[in-house]
Amino acid sequence: MSSELFESLSFTHGKPMHNRFMLAPMTNLQSNEDGTLSDDEYRWLVKRAQGGFGLTMTCAAHVQAAGKGFSGQLGIWSDSHLPGLERLATAINVTGSLSSVQLHHAGRRSPSDLTGQPALAPWQDAETGARALSTAEVEQVIEDFILAALRAERAGFNGVEIHGAHGYLLAQFLDADNNHRDDRYGGSFENRSRVLFEVIDGIRNRTGADFQLGLRLSPERFGVTLGEARELARLVLAGGKLDYLDMSLWDVFKEPIEPAFKGKPLIDYFNDLPRGATRLGVAGKIMDGGTAQKCLNSGADFVFIGRAGILHHDFPKRVRANPQFESIERPVSRAYLRDEGLGPVFVDYMANSWKGFVAAETETA
Repeated sequence: MSSELFESLSFTHGKPMHNRFMLAPMTNLQSNEDGTLSDDEYRWLVKRAQGGFGLTMTCAAHVQAAGKGFSGQLGIWSDSHLPGLERLATAINVTGSLSSVQLHHAGRRSPSDLTGQPALAPWQDAETGARALSTAEVEQVIEDFILAALRAERAGFNGVEIHGAHGYLLAQFLDADNNHRDDRYGGSFENRSRVLFEVIDGIRNRTGADFQLGLRLSPERFGVTLGEARELARLVLAGGKLDYLDMSLWDVFKEPIEPAFKGKPLIDYFNDLPRGATRLGVAGKIMDGGTAQKCLNSGADFVFIGRAGILHHDFPKRVRANPQFESIERPVSRAYLRDEGLGPVFVDYMANSWKGFVAAETETA
């Protein structure tokens, strides 16, 4: 049965997406510690591309060695990462899925035992031991995001997404509670958001005409207010340099945290913004075909699928066959997840970090 979810979606740059499902960028801990692609991460992602996702996105890939956020993170800060990235892009592209790398720097959330140095942040942070970036170092971070995008382009990916959400480095600059820098990257909203616009401008100006560019934002927590998140979304949607904005909402239809914004779901604070040719995607607890369609009915152009994509590598195909398809009930067995293409490290991560997702194994005699 056909629906709007299976109509193609064009972008300002590059190829159209053949349906409205993007695989959300998900931490999975499966790559090698030097940032090179592992066979397990390759299999996990390619299986989703084969399962019908219109765009298949990697986990967050760090753009500086110092920006590593977790063990087993994919890297894109060195040309030594190119062979694995080329292998992955080729395999995704041949399925007909678009391919993208999410570009990331963990900032104050970079564990020093992984990087061998103090974490870096917009401000000196006693809680994490992070030291404040100098202005020159902020400029280098911007340059390294751009260089990472150029590596993704060389590797054959259709595009990249900038990770500006969830309290990682670029989102840390947006933190009005803590970013009181006295240079052009702190203080006012204009200054705190400047780093994002300079990354966007740099990637757009130095990559090819067919290279796609997205941005992930989150509207709550980590010092970000809904009012400022909405204004930032308005600016990037109207700016015309992004192909899409990815609003990571945790739960697309929940009410906002801030009392002043209660009374309607989070998605409604973004789907009414003028967007020109920029596409709007949403993420957050989209576990069934009906909710995916409801997002489009509410004004989104496409949806990001996270946990449902872990549970079903072919989630789009299942929804196409049954528009009301619902993800399997949790918890699921480790064997089930292995059959869905998760490597042992990823399965362990799901079992240890996502309460109620993986069934406890019982000992057998």
